[in-house]
Amino acid sequence: MTFRTAVMGAGSWGTVFGKLLRDAGGEVTVWGRRATVVESINERHENPDYLPGIELPAGLRATTDAAEALEGADFVALAVPAQTLRENLAAWVPLLPPESVLVSLMKGVELGTCRRMSEVIGEIADVPAERVAVFSGPNLAREIASRQPGAAVAACADESAAQRLQTAAMTPYFRVYTSTDVVGCELGGAVKNIVALCVGMAVGLGFGASTQAVLMTRGLAEITRLGAALGADEHTFAGLAGMGDLVGTCSSPLSRNRTFGENLGRGMTLDEVITVTKQTAEGVKSSGAVLELARKHNVEMPITEAVVSVLHGGVPIKDAAISLISRSPKPERYGV
Repeated sequence: MTFRTAVMGAGSWGTVFGKLLRDAGGEVTVWGRRATVVESINERHENPDYLPGIELPAGLRATTDAAEALEGADFVALAVPAQTLRENLAAWVPLLPPESVLVSLMKGVELGTCRRMSEVIGEIADVPAERVAVFSGPNLAREIASRQPGAAVAACADESAAQRLQTAAMTPYFRVYTSTDVVGCELGGAVKNIVALCVGMAVGLGFGASTQAVLMTRGLAEITRLGAALGADEHTFAGLAGMGDLVGTCSSPLSRNRTFGENLGRGMTLDEVITVTKQTAEGVKSSGAVLELARKHNVEMPITEAVVSVLHGGVPIKDAAISLISRSPKPERYGV
């Protein structure tokens, strides 16, 4: 069966997801806001603004017309910055095919509402949970674009919808697993960005692998605590959408969030880092919303607190590091 997908967003991951689905044999149209990007995808088979040097399939089409992209789509993959989802989706709702599955490629939590992306989608599009899916895993765009072996999780409350998305995205170089734990997959993707910011700060300060391993491990504990409080399956956080995504994002220099943190750790001001960062580092804006969500559910998240204090509270990085390491002693237990 051939699936038709509209990818709404022509940034790096949106473009790569479109390429992946095209490599899997699907019909794919990418919607882009800028005509120059769309023209380059159609005529040069490249997205030079986000993926210079990566050849895109000739059959991957792009358009600036949302109605054209969405017509007849089985899947609508949403690949816009998390904080712009509400506004963008509201404009597209009248154009959505009635039976389409809406797929979140975003990894963030909405400011002001503390809603996960699937919750925003369900609210704005007025669709049941069975029509909202999440696609998440350790997927660094340039590596997947180069057809390096990779994997992800397709999660949906409707297992058959998750299986259809699995089929649509499976290629010889990319494996897809299914899950019904939408909450866990989303939280793993959103919170790992915040941990990666902290790891990046540590790298920028000159700290080595031991410190980075501590932050990743305790970061996973934070993700698990919040997930448990929100009803996620704790086993999800040991998988691709949890530990896998966390390790990939915290370890790679291709990671926007880790790189953002590194620049801060090396002494750049927040405004300076924002200026030199060409693509969205979702953890920067989502960190405050994640911390607010944690406080609403009485979940302790010290790494997240430290990151928020640096990004939004003006606390020097070294002071935040001291506050983390000098916390009261505790036993180590899973999820503590």
